[in-house]
Amino acid sequence: MDLLNFIFRLGVVFAIYGFLWGLIDFGIRILSARRERTAVEIYLLKGVKYVVLSAVTFLFCVDTNSNINMNNTSQIVLAGIILLTYFVGKFQNSQNKNQMFKLMGNVMPNPMKTQFNSKAEILVISLALAAFAGFFFYPQIADNALSEWFVQSIKDIEDTVIIGFIFQVIGFFFLLSMITKMLNGVRFIMNGGKPPKGPQGAFDEDHNQNNDSEFDDYTEIN
Repeated sequence: MDLLNFIFRLGVVFAIYGFLWGLIDFGIRILSARRERTAVEIYLLKGVKYVVLSAVTFLFCVDTNSNINMNNTSQIVLAGIILLTYFVGKFQNSQNKNQMFKLMGNVMPNPMKTQFNSKAEILVISLALAAFAGFFFYPQIADNALSEWFVQSIKDIEDTVIIGFIFQVIGFFFLLSMITKMLNGVRFIMNGGKPPKGPQGAFDEDHNQNNDSEFDDYTEIN
């Protein structure tokens, strides 16, 4: 039960953090006169976002006022797995969005453009995960003014009646999503690193009949 409670709590933390970062990002766009960002700016901001999220997650793992009856080491290990799953999901979403815009570019005169760089995405994710691991040995680095502000703001929003309830609902769906991804991961490993054979539904069956080699069946929808 504590395991599910912990994943649920992280879901709420991730949701509120994303909301707060969205407000900060919007403010940055206003100050920059809404000019188009370069790839360097995009991934620099994403790197800061992911590293700070790692610090915030670590601080919630070592929170002495938490009502979760799990030792800090177990929480940190589990949080690391959840962070990895979360970041990989973000990577897959960006990759799928980039592929979709490429397909749209073949039929639209002025398609939307995305500055997706798989190497930069992997570098940012690796940096954030390395930072999270480093916080275990140097926890004082995670306990900085910016991450503390996020932690306190998340707690304040979580304690708000209506808004807090909305984010708790999001946390519940995050819990379901994490359980599904972990089960899929276990099944993937049990299959020897191979995706399950055969159609997984009506859409997959039609898709496989029309094109068996163009796309992989493994896509993530968030």
